[in-house]
Amino acid sequence: MYRCTSRALLPLIATIAVLCAPAALAGAYLRSATLETASGGTILVLGLSAPLQPRLFSLDGPRRIVIDLPNTQRSKGLNLPAPGGSISALRGAERPHGTYRLVLELGDALAAAPRLRSLATAAGYRLQISLGGLPRTAASPVVAASAAAPREAPPREAAPVVRTVQPAHSPGKSGRDIVVAVDAGHGGEDPGASGPAGTREKDVTLAIARALAARLNEHEGIRAVLTRDSDRLIDLRERFERARNAHADLFVSIHADSVRNREIAGASVYTLSYHGASSEAARQLADRENATVGTVSLAGVNPALASVLLDAAQSQIMGLSVEAADEVLGALDGVGAVRKKVVQHAGFMVLKSPDVPSMLVETAYISNPAEERNLRSSAYQARLARAIESGVIAYFQRHPPDGTHYANARHAGGTEQDDSGV
Repeated sequence: MYRCTSRALLPLIATIAVLCAPAALAGAYLRSATLETASGGTILVLGLSAPLQPRLFSLDGPRRIVIDLPNTQRSKGLNLPAPGGSISALRGAERPHGTYRLVLELGDALAAAPRLRSLATAAGYRLQISLGGLPRTAASPVVAASAAAPREAPPREAAPVVRTVQPAHSPGKSGRDIVVAVDAGHGGEDPGASGPAGTREKDVTLAIARALAARLNEHEGIRAVLTRDSDRLIDLRERFERARNAHADLFVSIHADSVRNREIAGASVYTLSYHGASSEAARQLADRENATVGTVSLAGVNPALASVLLDAAQSQIMGLSVEAADEVLGALDGVGAVRKKVVQHAGFMVLKSPDVPSMLVETAYISNPAEERNLRSSAYQARLARAIESGVIAYFQRHPPDGTHYANARHAGGTEQDDSGV
């Protein structure tokens, strides 16, 4: 049993990486990141410790805005904001030569080019990136990405109202929401399995995923995000990357399997196998320049140290994944047949996130005529969603991530429990 959360090893990993990696030469720190969405557009505001000259450019396939912050490091414990407005995904990573790169994936094409504005403030330095409409401080000068950022007096008008993004480990007074990424298997050109009556797996999984997300969102302190909310094809690796970008505390992928023997029935739950974890670790070690463990970049870390960091992180995540999967499997046993009474392990690509506990739920066999009829029923879909929800909630009651409402309530109520299972 595990008492720690999915990110509990990160302070130790970060310390080891800093001590063993080449000396950092950052001249500025990214201290905060806030996102404002309004009718006029979307504004990303970055708080920095020192002035710098950013570089901005765009890429296609998908449409992205890239912002390079030279000679910059992200402050320890800072999480980037969840996407919103024009931004469908937001991620950041350290790049060679001390550059910190932000990538803003856009849901729609922008009517106008992004605008950058820099300000000196009492707390340091602020960089404002406006997408879509004009920023609320449009009367102030705009700084071109290629020009040196001038220092100017703080504006006298009221500052924009922004949503503060609380670092994952910051307990605070109100805490943060637990984030659950719900993944509907298949989609678009990939229909998945098909039942005898023509029921398509991609349709069933989307219906169950939507029902599960809706139920989770009814819980105070829980926020569900869908990797897809329409009939579209999403790359397998992109699915767990979306969960990571959303700072998910748990990833749940929904499926409905098919086999030749139509008599086979029952649900099963999978977590990543050791072989699957080893292959993913090998891939990341081969691409340390772009690989991360939690918020720690493996760029510049020697292979032996990177291997130690990955092994420590993956061992913890795999243990937590089994804990969560076992809760869900037990809850599914009350809905219908369970084919495998214990959690199974496989090398599924969507389970390979190195820092998010993950499970794949085979809700039923769509190849079985009786189970296909059940899967077509909205009432049965709701029962499955309710069972998975029950298992997820039970898991977080036992393992509330640090800094969340659940963790704060547990500590305030003095309900600390022994997670040894005894």
